Amino acid sequence: MKIREELVAELVAEASRKMSDPNYSAVVVGGFVQQQTSTSHYFSAHEGELGGPEAVVNVIFYAALLGECFKRTNNRTIPAMSFEDLNRVAEGDARAELERVQPAILSFLDANVEQPAAKQVLMLVALAMEWVS
Repeated sequence: MKIREELVAELVAEASRKMSDPNYSAVVVGGFVQQQTSTSHYFSAHEGELGGPEAVVNVIFYAALLGECFKRTNNRTIPAMSFEDLNRVAEGDARAELERVQPAILSFLDANVEQPAAKQVLMLVALAMEWVS
């Protein structure tokens, strides 16, 4: 099921409001790491490309928001993704595939993620989320 642009905008606004709570991002990142261990390891493996540990944390935060988009659209939590799930979507043109299956997610990434390596790993993770949903 395609994620609606309105839902993405709603989640971004909600996250923006909650950022005033200093614990919010830590809880979001910690929850994602706990639920998506393989994906978190995948991000850590790309630490050098992403720009260091702080950049990895930022990518995890965005991935958690993507997961929430899928959760609200499909009315269920994203299952834990394996390295096999991530490898399955690594072939081909991630941008073109994401545009085809989840254009609202691609628009969100284009508008909010400037660093090309971060955008690339997040596109792959979004495709994996689509795959396991």
